[in-house]
Amino acid sequence: MHDNLTERSKRILEAIIEDYIATAEPVGSRTITRRHGLSLSPATVRNVMADLEEMGFLSSPHTSAGRIPTDKAYRFYVDGLLEVRKIARDEREEIRKRCILTGKDIGDVLKETSRMLSSISHYTGIVVAPRFAANIFRHLEFVKLGGKRILAILVSQNGTVQNKIIKTDDELDAADLVRMSNYLNEMLNGLTIAQVKQRLMEEMRDEKNKYDALLARALKLSQDTLADTDSEMFIEGQSNILEQPEFADVTRMKEIFRAFEEKNQLLGLLDRCLEARGINIFIGSESHLSQMAGVSLITSTYMTGKNTLGVLGVIGPTRMGYSKVIPIVDYTAKLVSRLLEVE
Repeated sequence: MHDNLTERSKRILEAIIEDYIATAEPVGSRTITRRHGLSLSPATVRNVMADLEEMGFLSSPHTSAGRIPTDKAYRFYVDGLLEVRKIARDEREEIRKRCILTGKDIGDVLKETSRMLSSISHYTGIVVAPRFAANIFRHLEFVKLGGKRILAILVSQNGTVQNKIIKTDDELDAADLVRMSNYLNEMLNGLTIAQVKQRLMEEMRDEKNKYDALLARALKLSQDTLADTDSEMFIEGQSNILEQPEFADVTRMKEIFRAFEEKNQLLGLLDRCLEARGINIFIGSESHLSQMAGVSLITSTYMTGKNTLGVLGVIGPTRMGYSKVIPIVDYTAKLVSRLLEVE
């Protein structure tokens, strides 16, 4: 339900939102009648604006100033009023040119994608790399290095490899390492990496396993191997968002940068986007992150076949140009998906 807005109220709200997106200045009734050719008097527009404010769609930053849209207004605009434009040919060409995979590491491609999203949108580009934890476990091998150091080689079913050097409390010989690998590979085969972590925790809590020294060490080694398999996130163009007039205040600027630095909270929000395919839009307070007040996030998932791999998108002020950014994010996600399918 949208508070039963009349067509006239919708037109005036749309005009206020589009003016505010363009100027970042509170919008008054005279501006609306002058710029938008509405055959209404400023007094009539003022009355409608007062009603919209009472319904929570507008707020007044100063007593004598015009009005600015609220998060509720932007949500109504995005869901019911917005006409998403087609992506321009030159934007498509630039996205294709900068997302070419040939001869590049996937990490480099995703980092360049976040840089490109920032460059084209003029906001902040963000890409979450495919979650290693979602991959299927295939093989774990331990290789003895000098002293008490071991190289752990973890291979997933899609061919992704993670190498990690682990320091142990005591030296293990090569034969023991082979036995450990064989036992773990048999026990963990076919599980996702996330399930592997859970299974290892259960096995380590099992009393009987504590009495088998080699098994206990194998479980500990494999747990150390999997300690850092969280998603990698690429953020580019953070300074773009700070060029917006609404973030000129030093306190707000610090809050935004803190949100970028504390990646765990942002990753938690992006995880919610992974659960729903296609375009997701979080407007201001909808993110439930206090540091993201006044900020919107437009994302889309990228995938291979039916498997969602990761998420990419754009962070900007709630006043961002949604009609331009949504098709850029959508097109980029579909292109990255196609390129990964080919690979």
